[in-house]
Amino acid sequence: MHEKKPFYITTPIYYPSAKLHIGHAYCTTIADAIARFHRLEGDDVFFLTGSDEHGLKIQQKAEEAGVTPIEYTDKIVAGFQNLWKRLSISNDDFIRTTQKRHERVVQEIFRRIYAKGDIYKGEYKGLYCTPCESYWTEHQLDENGCCPDCHRPVQEVAEEAYFFKMSKYQDRVLQYIEEHPDFIQPVSRRNEMINFIKQGLDDLCISRTSFNWGIPVPIDPKHVIYVWFDALTNYLTPIGYLDNPEMFQKYWPADLHLVGKEIVRFHTIIWPCILMALDLPLPKKVYGHGWLIVDGDKMSKSKGNVVDPIGLIDEFGADAIRYFLLREINLGQDGNFSRDALIGRINSDLANDLGNLLHRTLSMTLKFQGGVVKAPAGESDVDRSLKEDARETVAFFEKNMEDMQLSLTIKKVWAFISRANKYIDETAPWALAKDPAKEQELANVLYNLTEALRVISVLISPFMPTTAVRIWQQLGLAQDFASVRTEDIEQWGGVPAGLHVGTPEQLFPRIEVEKEEAAPQSAAAKQEKKEKKDKKDKQAQEALPEGIISIDTFGKVQLRVAEVKAAEPVPKADKLLKLTLSLGEGVPERQVVSGIAPWYAPADLVGKHVVLVANLKPAKLRGVRSEGMILAAGDGKDLKILEVDMPAGTEVR
Repeated sequence: MHEKKPFYITTPIYYPSAKLHIGHAYCTTIADAIARFHRLEGDDVFFLTGSDEHGLKIQQKAEEAGVTPIEYTDKIVAGFQNLWKRLSISNDDFIRTTQKRHERVVQEIFRRIYAKGDIYKGEYKGLYCTPCESYWTEHQLDENGCCPDCHRPVQEVAEEAYFFKMSKYQDRVLQYIEEHPDFIQPVSRRNEMINFIKQGLDDLCISRTSFNWGIPVPIDPKHVIYVWFDALTNYLTPIGYLDNPEMFQKYWPADLHLVGKEIVRFHTIIWPCILMALDLPLPKKVYGHGWLIVDGDKMSKSKGNVVDPIGLIDEFGADAIRYFLLREINLGQDGNFSRDALIGRINSDLANDLGNLLHRTLSMTLKFQGGVVKAPAGESDVDRSLKEDARETVAFFEKNMEDMQLSLTIKKVWAFISRANKYIDETAPWALAKDPAKEQELANVLYNLTEALRVISVLISPFMPTTAVRIWQQLGLAQDFASVRTEDIEQWGGVPAGLHVGTPEQLFPRIEVEKEEAAPQSAAAKQEKKEKKDKKDKQAQEALPEGIISIDTFGKVQLRVAEVKAAEPVPKADKLLKLTLSLGEGVPERQVVSGIAPWYAPADLVGKHVVLVANLKPAKLRGVRSEGMILAAGDGKDLKILEVDMPAGTEVR
């Protein structure tokens, strides 16, 4: 039994100098998946994200826009919050460093550390990077004399400032990191921080007088507090550091600060020094995830390859984006974002594997058992194998999600989805349905498939929360999904006998990808290219033996699954029926005339899923337009149309 406990997880607070990109969405989606997993485990989760709104860069951006800094940040922060809502981010609080509650915390922390003697006034002379809000010494600059983080020019500044005695805590922080190997993850980041500290820590400049967009120093209002001293303390504000000791005692120290690798140093060196000065325990873990690369290249405004997540959500849906980011990238490593790879995952994993499993299960339950899931009795070897795979997958899920192995966990869950699809092929419910003596065996198969989908819906919920609920609802399960816990799927058999399943709805429409020409071509050039290809194909075909076609010729035939929506006789034609066929949502219906009337009554055809030759040239039969042909097998005496248990629109290959 999992021990229930408080769990406090944070993302970085993002800087509102511009709209968020797909990299920010990646970080927050990781945190959300981890938070949702811990809620599934029954933990008391507090999940924090927010915005870091002070500093010179924001003041300059606001001046350029002709507005006040708070007007500037209000607009951009509203965009942050909209993105998190669109992505189904389940944060419990959203901290803004411009909020009064945070200003009180920052000023009180300054007072306490100042009273301890760990803050003093001096003069700062040095090199400052405005985009990173970071001070550097000469030896820390890159080979071009620029900021070592962003590689942009630094400015020499000199001004009166307050300093935090960070050097005083150098040895304590180093000792803590060395004695707590899990504090900084992954190990590569830990080694970097140890090396950085061993070079020696300077005292930290924590105030500025050259601009005024910030929290005033409480003992000297002409100074504003430097952004990192302000920003890092955000993690204390929402959990009651000043005003709710019981809440603070429950959630602090944080279980996990999830940050990008470029700000690990601030969270594992500066932040621990501040906490030590406050006599507070250090967070249990700081995890520095990798960067998101776009088509093999780091995102950059100058390169024009910054990906807007809102556009992707509008086009593909939030759950598809979440799935791709969490599955495709091993946490801690840099990962590549590619539109083509995203579409490939949607078509193969989401539409084919998951979507078809749900559609086939519900369709067969509706067709063979009137939509009622019957009680199972007995089990075959293949039934037992499916159940064992489910138990193993749930155990793997709990252990590896606890260890933050998100990509590995998703792949394991999808292996079980593939196993459930294979189970359909192994048991062939359509064949069982034809034999009255195998009614119970059919009931067992459909029960097991429904139960597998119940388990799957819970397993995917940290990654794809909206899809998980949609599956749950289509299964017709009565339990409120918000109350579901992992312990509910540790034992097989949670689907109640007599359950009435819902109507299958397509989870993820398959995305058809059109190949684009490398460069625009004139109509004459396109025609010439087509004629050359046709001539080449004809020559290749003529070289083959009589009756044999090439793979290129066969590849021109487009076969699609189509659902018969209506059927009626063609007037004055004994053998012809006019069929209305659906190729899925958003696709115009087709009308096909077929010579199957001697073997099928119109009413018997409605609802069947048939195979359509979709790119056949339209023709007229007895004056009725026919837009394709359905496949059937016949021996001259009998004829059967080809039926498949796949969603309308599925490509037949």
